[in-house]
Amino acid sequence: MGRSRYKIYEEHYPYFITSSFSKGVALFADPEIADIVLDSLVYMKKEHGIQLYAYVLMRNHFHCILEGDNLSSVLRKFKSYTARRIIDHLTDPNRTLLLRRIHVPSSHPNSLYKVWQEGFHPKQIKDEAMMIQKTEYIHYNPVKAGFGDKPIDWRYSSARNYAGLEPLISVNLFEG
Repeated sequence: MGRSRYKIYEEHYPYFITSSFSKGVALFADPEIADIVLDSLVYMKKEHGIQLYAYVLMRNHFHCILEGDNLSSVLRKFKSYTARRIIDHLTDPNRTLLLRRIHVPSSHPNSLYKVWQEGFHPKQIKDEAMMIQKTEYIHYNPVKAGFGDKPIDWRYSSARNYAGLEPLISVNLFEG
């Protein structure tokens, strides 16, 4: 598969990011995998100065709005690190079914598993209206999927931050 045509060109803008698990496997059904990704988002904020405005973890993908320097590089490192942690987590004998689902036939010994699909499909957020639209899209994604009646019903979302409720991780609230 060729390189993604989506790229980050101007780093002083926020970007709507989407990343999916390989083969559509519902890895976020495992709360420990969700924690790996959430902890890594917090690390990106703290260590790389990334601004996180909104996020949602669905069963087999996540969306977020991020802004920061060297965002492409930071996201590649994020995906590489989380992939390694997820594979290590899945090597537990009770989780081998999920590990087999992300197995890829390969002659290269270091690439037995593929956690993430290639790319992260960045879409530059150019104005306040687009920021509001993408934030609402993120927060209503679980409602549309039938996981709750209101965005705050879904635990793995920044909708709780925006509603003033106890969040799982902090975000930079966009106040347009």
